[in-house]
Amino acid sequence: MLENVRIVMVETSHPGNIGAAARAMKTMGLADLRLVQPRDFPSVEATTRASGAGDVLEAAQVCETLDEALEGATLVIGTSARQRRIPWPCLTPRQLAAQLSHEPDDTRIAVLFGREDRGLTNDELRRCNLHVSVPTNPEYGVLNVASAVQLISYELRMALLGDDFDLKEARSRREAMPLPEMFWDEPLASNEAVAGFLDHLENVMTQSGFLNPQQPGQVMTRMRRLFMRARPDKMEMSILRGVLVALERKMPRNDGE
Repeated sequence: MLENVRIVMVETSHPGNIGAAARAMKTMGLADLRLVQPRDFPSVEATTRASGAGDVLEAAQVCETLDEALEGATLVIGTSARQRRIPWPCLTPRQLAAQLSHEPDDTRIAVLFGREDRGLTNDELRRCNLHVSVPTNPEYGVLNVASAVQLISYELRMALLGDDFDLKEARSRREAMPLPEMFWDEPLASNEAVAGFLDHLENVMTQSGFLNPQQPGQVMTRMRRLFMRARPDKMEMSILRGVLVALERKMPRNDGE
């Protein structure tokens, strides 16, 4: 499953952090690095800081948009140290690892890391199914982005591969509290498919008069939280889009006809 994990760094300003993140990834067996509008890349400093992980840097994909970086992902995890007005499912790295141990082998995971000075924006965090936060010292919670990549990459490795001790411990925990075996009939919808549905939903809610664009409140934030938490599959997403199309056909048009 490590081949299905990508690390996404958004608007990284210091090239050294990109190199250090590549090194952190390689030590944990990760190779898929995507950079959204980095300030300085390629860079000699990034290559120097990579220290033997130059192959990860050479294969890194530079993306113009977050949509491009998330293409095909079915589970998006955002790293955040900020408290939000509306709470979102937020895990520690260890809790995240425990949750990922139950994911299907073909889950395509993207982990987002934000800017050095301000992290991920609220809009970017709303694109995520889960949020993960490192429980740092409350008196000094500053964590370098490359260090965060190292820490979370380690937990991902332990969750997806583990070692003999971890596997024995995991088996004992599952035997003590077994989970029902689940066989799903459809693959999960991709992140871009869910994002497209949510944009469509917002348009329909606005056209119907339910949502006032001048005073939207937190309606769409809560709707995004609902569907990102639910993680619908492809067929469910197709049904939901079909419902919206049917509603649009019944609504009066605003083009003067």
